[in-house]
Amino acid sequence: MNQPDLGHKVAELRQQKGLTQEQLAEKCEVNPRTIQRIESGEVDPRSYTLQCLSRELDFDFLRDEEKSDSLWLVVMHLSSIIPLLIVPLLLWSWKKGQSTKIDQQGRQVLNFQITMILLLFAGGFTLTFLPAVLPFIGKTIDEAGMSMGLFEIIIICASMPTSLIGLFCVYSGISNAIRSLTDKPIRYYLSIPFIK
Repeated sequence: MNQPDLGHKVAELRQQKGLTQEQLAEKCEVNPRTIQRIESGEVDPRSYTLQCLSRELDFDFLRDEEKSDSLWLVVMHLSSIIPLLIVPLLLWSWKKGQSTKIDQQGRQVLNFQITMILLLFAGGFTLTFLPAVLPFIGKTIDEAGMSMGLFEIIIICASMPTSLIGLFCVYSGISNAIRSLTDKPIRYYLSIPFIK
């Protein structure tokens, strides 16, 4: 439920329970001004405040929020298919204060993205550096009387890790998007925990 509908619903339920804004604020352990601002539609309450309001007013304000979270989680996990850090970083920064699920899983996605980007840089460096070294290796191979087919084999073997990283990103993104929809634990293998 979004503002201003949320604020109207809080005010309506509070009045039905016979509570003042100050009493509700005290029960939820927030400032009375917070309740005033929520009811007037000035602010969107944090997840913790929504949980307290739900408990005190016997109404599930988080039901719609969880559906919205699922959409954002799927988008965030699918964004890990392409190792481009900006998309999950923006989503996580924007939504982390509204949901603990988005905060936790966003950190996992970002750690995975950073790890994969570092691996891709390492693979790209190898592919850039290897052709510069191979002519020297090629002369040695020619002097040894070996076939130049080895040159092609080395280039193919050097590019395989980059392709495997790409396939691994696709697999991880899709499988974790599905896992987030079914409330199963998220698993990003090979991820280094840069953001804790």
